[in-house]
Amino acid sequence: MNKFFINKPSGIKQNAISVSLTFLAVIFLLFSSGEKTAAKQYTQPFQNNTVSLAGQAVQTNMYFVKMGYWHVKRATLNLNFQVSQLTDRQSSDITVTVNGVTFYSFRPAKTRGLQSKQIRIPTRLIKSQNNLQVQGQLLNRKTGATQTPANWLTVNQTSNVNFDYRIEAPSNQINAFYAHMTGADTIAENQSVVETPLRATDAELTASLRALTGMTRFVTAEDRELPIKPLNQGRHAAFRMMIAQFDHLPPDIQAKLPRQKLTDHAVIHVIRRKHQSILVVTSQSNKLLKKAAQFVANQELMRETDRPIKWISVQTDTFTSTLQFQGRQPLMEKDEHVQGPGHHVKTFFVQLPNDHMNAAGSTVDLRMRYAKNLNFKRSLVTIKINHQAIGSQRLSSRRADDDTLRVKLPAKLPLDSTFTVQADFDLVLSGRGSQSSDQSTWASVLSDSYAMIRSRQSGDLLFDNYPGVFMKDQAVQQLALVRPNHLTENDFATMTNLFGLIGNYAKQNTGEFNVYHDQPSTAVLAQSNVMVFGTPANTPLVKALNRDLYFKYNPDFTGFKSNEKLSLEDQYAKRIGTAQLLRSPFNRYRSLLVVTGAHDDSVYRASTQLNRQVKLEQYSHADAIVVDENNQHYSYRFKKQKLLKKASLKSKFQQYGQFWTYMGLAVVAIAFFGFVAISILWHNGLLKRRGDDDEK
Repeated sequence: MNKFFINKPSGIKQNAISVSLTFLAVIFLLFSSGEKTAAKQYTQPFQNNTVSLAGQAVQTNMYFVKMGYWHVKRATLNLNFQVSQLTDRQSSDITVTVNGVTFYSFRPAKTRGLQSKQIRIPTRLIKSQNNLQVQGQLLNRKTGATQTPANWLTVNQTSNVNFDYRIEAPSNQINAFYAHMTGADTIAENQSVVETPLRATDAELTASLRALTGMTRFVTAEDRELPIKPLNQGRHAAFRMMIAQFDHLPPDIQAKLPRQKLTDHAVIHVIRRKHQSILVVTSQSNKLLKKAAQFVANQELMRETDRPIKWISVQTDTFTSTLQFQGRQPLMEKDEHVQGPGHHVKTFFVQLPNDHMNAAGSTVDLRMRYAKNLNFKRSLVTIKINHQAIGSQRLSSRRADDDTLRVKLPAKLPLDSTFTVQADFDLVLSGRGSQSSDQSTWASVLSDSYAMIRSRQSGDLLFDNYPGVFMKDQAVQQLALVRPNHLTENDFATMTNLFGLIGNYAKQNTGEFNVYHDQPSTAVLAQSNVMVFGTPANTPLVKALNRDLYFKYNPDFTGFKSNEKLSLEDQYAKRIGTAQLLRSPFNRYRSLLVVTGAHDDSVYRASTQLNRQVKLEQYSHADAIVVDENNQHYSYRFKKQKLLKKASLKSKFQQYGQFWTYMGLAVVAIAFFGFVAISILWHNGLLKRRGDDDEK
């Protein structure tokens, strides 16, 4: 016993030391674990397609972004490329430049086929928006400096930039939350979500989808999405946006908000819940809830709000600043130079609004300066649009200090929302003994060069023009969404697909948009573009529209009937989903999209073909899509007249009737006062006939 009591203090001391060491070890592990989880990687693909460049000196531009909350440790360019099999690997070279600063050159390997090169980009050169240039001097073994079609470089679309970085912990400020939630890496890791009640009201869904479209413009990768889910279905995400009426919020969230003030205000409030950041958008007023959602959909306002809470009243301005497409697009921010004789290529990117297309009268104005020691009979510049030559001009000694090449674009030249303008210089030195390495030969494209694009909105009622047919001036145009009476998780996934792509197109939050759970009034249907989704059992308007559909339901609405385009077996017809783009039966000047199937999973499968532009490219000249349970999809063209008719003179007069009435009254008033004035002057002899003057 004595021995036991004598050794006890020593045991206590040893236990205390052991506990302390264990505690310190745990703390160390936690910190080291925290450091480990804080380190992240993100691979950002370029938006460019595979491009082939021909010439002794070639150059192409690519663009990438860095999130503001990243602390970049390392950035690596993964360049996947191929050069001509005839290229002399000893004398040819490729150079990489970021934001105008050249930092790396190398020679292609002797291997044939696709090559990969990992190049570390100096972090000091990286900004938020970055322009990466790949330039090459390509020489053949036998022809040397002679220009041939075999001088080519192909940059593959699989090229990308990989970032190793740590993130800055988000603060409680709204702009910090917004930056993290819309960050490319956050969306790629499925850590962003918009939540609204499963039994959401029409006002709650209108607000939620408005906010969603405002944020999905940041989703650029084809395999990413920012989803809308029922409340508490996004618990896995680090950044959650809850949009709901106050009474529908979780109790613990309600407890942190002043109920009384929310009767005549809406609030946007960042709330921390354990390891998550939640942006709550709520009010007791439907009108103010929608107004708060417009604020969220305004990129400028969200980036400017540097506090954790923002109150929205009736007087709060929420509309996006007007950024109407003016047509004039600068080609570059600063002068671009080429040096040395031979063929040189400079490439620039131009953007059109997604819902516009090229119209007659578009031009490219290329402003230039160049050396005076050229052979001006053989030196020239060529303009290409998407690699198609549209005009050339010889260089001139008289205009060497200030020259301009203006070329008109063919009116029917198809232009995507992003297209390339390419300037090809062929610089030939005067004199036979001139060397290809002579650096006194040069040309510059000046920064005031521009493309003037006369665009018009496309009126084609086909999936080629979806969702542009529902938009005007980069905003949704009088859109009415008719949704199922009772929403399921598949319905939320369907809305994610439909409004994800609309958000890519919508650059403004000014368009009219409302959600309806039942058939809207005749007046609403007549003046709106209508989008309907759901099953016949859960969306009554689908039943009412059955006679207008290309793929019609059978009498009991359990499946589709065969038609002249497709024969359908009874059981197969119950499992397919369809997306059908029609001329609205309520107003022939409006559009109608019906996404439907006998079951909500079939509706969802049909919507998966409408969530990415790359998928819609499969359905050229189509107005109906069929998708089965094995994800086999087919497209068809039903309507003969693809053009959505513009409003008639009568309908335009009805639309602007009050304006024309006032104009008519004004003209009558001016004519009356003019008659009175002339009568007075005549009566007082101040106006005389020409004959009277001649008699005198």
